[in-house]
Amino acid sequence: MSKKALYIGLISGTSIDAVDAVLVDLAPPSPALIATHSHPIKGRLRAAIMKLCSGDVIKLQELGATHIELGEVFAQAGLNLLDIAKIDAAEVVAIGSHGQTVWHEPDGDKPFTLQIGDANTIAQLTGITTVADFRGRDIAAGGQGAPLAPLLHHHRFGSAHASRAVINIGGISNITFLRPKNSAIAFDSGPGNVLMDGWTAKHKGLNFDENGCWAREGKTHKELLAILQQDAYFEKTIPKSTGRELFNSAWLEAKLKSLNESVKPVDVQATLAELTISSLVNALETHGGVEEIFVCGGGAHNQTLMEGLKRALAPRRVSTTEALGIHPDWVEAIAFAWIAKQTMDGRALDTSGYTGAKAPAVLGAIYQR
Repeated sequence: MSKKALYIGLISGTSIDAVDAVLVDLAPPSPALIATHSHPIKGRLRAAIMKLCSGDVIKLQELGATHIELGEVFAQAGLNLLDIAKIDAAEVVAIGSHGQTVWHEPDGDKPFTLQIGDANTIAQLTGITTVADFRGRDIAAGGQGAPLAPLLHHHRFGSAHASRAVINIGGISNITFLRPKNSAIAFDSGPGNVLMDGWTAKHKGLNFDENGCWAREGKTHKELLAILQQDAYFEKTIPKSTGRELFNSAWLEAKLKSLNESVKPVDVQATLAELTISSLVNALETHGGVEEIFVCGGGAHNQTLMEGLKRALAPRRVSTTEALGIHPDWVEAIAFAWIAKQTMDGRALDTSGYTGAKAPAVLGAIYQR
């Protein structure tokens, strides 16, 4: 029996509602999930993070304080996870902490990406070596810095016999194409839940549209959908990545104003769901040849999205990654635990097919326990 290699993965996604925490055994042959924990990000801190993501002018003191406080929350998420698993911190090799993306600008004159959630604080409070800042090294290597979860998709979900696509529907959607005899490719296809979440918060006072029930009550507004689909991002060639910097409430409001007619809020929600579905389907058809589609991320619970994908992609099989042995809620957190292990092992990763990086690189910085 092989010796255990215990790692923790921590990530907060575009919805900024919780830290997803996983404890995994990464001893060969494949990741074994031991324990999970979803640690809430409370309203005041969430509001502070949302302000950082807005692009508004902020004080450096706000950035620094939020960076440290979120590090404390990430550390507590890890400690709570260990309590659930009844595992001592000394048994864990390292934490892979993605942090919280507050700005992602891979195509600027000086490309950069910024994640907060201080890794020094995490290492200090948990007593566990922490690996962080994965995306920055990829950008330094000439890549987009995203998506990175496809590294795990390729490692864990590939098939020797079938062409597959793994769709991650978080705030932003990304797709990984896994073909038996070709190198994997991946990219951000466009919005996932981020626009729907923002619209739900504005009109319902909720963080998200549970199961897509509100969207299901509405009707797709064809003229609005056509305007949304005209955004240049959808025609951009790969590699490409995006985020809340583009697809946000201001973007949506500008599109609504250009329509010059009033649309019922419920119909806007239905149209946003259709935008997510259609952008994914168009990306899949453009790169073609996929027999099986597996969905992970929060969008896997949105029945309006899942049913729309199944209708549009029939007769191809559409299911969640649970069919491949990993619950869709935990794939991305496992990915950053797995990447952290590669960093600890000094292994350079080739992300050229996902981010366009010019050369393999060891991703992330190590903060010793």
